[in-house]
Amino acid sequence: ILLLNRMKCRRILTDRSALWLIKSAASNLYVNTAPAHVRPAHSDRIPVDQIPHMIEKYSKYSPSPLSVQNFLDFGRSTPSEEASFNFLIKEVPVRLANILQELSFLPPRLLEQPSVRMVKSWYVESFHEIVQYAHSDRKDPAVIKKFTEAVIRVRNRHNRVIQQMAEGILELKSQCEVDSATESSIQYFLDRFYIMRISIRMLLLQHITIAENTALALKKKEEKPQYEGLIDPACEVTTVVQEAYEDAKFLCEQYYMAAPDLQLREVRDRGHLVTQSGGSNGSQPGNNGRSITMAYIPAHLHHIAFELFKNAMRATIEYHGPDVAYPPISTTVAKGPRELSIKISDQGGGFAHRDVGTLFKYLYTTASLPIYASNNPDAIPLAGYGYGLPLSRLYARYFNGNLELFPQEGLGTDAIIYLNALSEDSFEHLPVFNAASRRQYRAQSLSSDWVTPPSSPVSGEPGQLHPSLTR
Repeated sequence: ILLLNRMKCRRILTDRSALWLIKSAASNLYVNTAPAHVRPAHSDRIPVDQIPHMIEKYSKYSPSPLSVQNFLDFGRSTPSEEASFNFLIKEVPVRLANILQELSFLPPRLLEQPSVRMVKSWYVESFHEIVQYAHSDRKDPAVIKKFTEAVIRVRNRHNRVIQQMAEGILELKSQCEVDSATESSIQYFLDRFYIMRISIRMLLLQHITIAENTALALKKKEEKPQYEGLIDPACEVTTVVQEAYEDAKFLCEQYYMAAPDLQLREVRDRGHLVTQSGGSNGSQPGNNGRSITMAYIPAHLHHIAFELFKNAMRATIEYHGPDVAYPPISTTVAKGPRELSIKISDQGGGFAHRDVGTLFKYLYTTASLPIYASNNPDAIPLAGYGYGLPLSRLYARYFNGNLELFPQEGLGTDAIIYLNALSEDSFEHLPVFNAASRRQYRAQSLSSDWVTPPSSPVSGEPGQLHPSLTR
């Protein structure tokens, strides 16, 4: 909100682009809309001692992935709070139960951490609260209203899940050294846990948006909203990318008092140039002035691009030093028949290709402490928490896209976002709890069947075996 207010004062954001940023920021505020003890008013409340059995029952069902087109079709067919309610009371408990079952397979020492126990209690409580409505009167407006209130409570309850789980991992690392097998299982779990959180939050916010639109429609006739829930059917990709750049530039200038310029161009299939911009010259139309659009969630795209621009700016400035003319960040948006890609290229020195996997590990960061643009504790950090790239990749993968890094050590890094151009191909990428996932947690670290080079040169006579290879 602080960043948003500053940008509005500087007129960086247009009213159109601010609309979804305001909704996104508001959805992430922890506002306790009702006391924790408030529960649905119907009498058939499931006893607490039956919850473990209910979680096991629902975890045997696989989540039902939706496509962007499914969301759009529902939004265009006069969506009702009742229809959304009927889907969520079946789907949300399944997704919650699946991830709760996986929680139990984490290393025991991690499960004992207070922060992790807190996260698990939130998920159990949310499951209990939603599953109450499985056998309620689905036509009763009062029940649907109570359910929407419960959805808002669940959303608010889970606002700090990412931070809370991160604190649990830090608690574990402060107590003992984490071996490679444990680290691998934690990484595997967090990827699945956070992408399931993204999907559940998508359903919750979609329902809340429909409820708000229904309430407005009852008061007075409103124009059809530009968005179908959270999805913009004609999301102007370069507009979102430019806004993400401006937001990152704002933070970068607050900390470094400078920021690299942006060179942006759009290319359609067969290489037709749409628009090109660079420095302070503004956008210049190419062979086809129409901007590239696609059906997508602007907030997700902004999150990914914002993180990549932050990293590119910090790398560029720290690599070249202060008080120099920084090379611009080159960005290309390209769209073909089936795929849209966004390449963000910097000249920040790059890094070794073998370190790419490390950058996507949770809690890995190149900043020793969080870097803030001011002394304000509520300010948005420029870097330092280590969740930026892993979460950005999950946002890209949520609808079966991807995020990949291609470094050139001594020059810079190309980061490419891959997204499905066709909304009917963009299905949710969801984990499912089954025998295969259980095996992932039980698998032990195996010895490598490839020669591992020593970390330092082997001393001794030529032909002498390294100590690790002797019996």
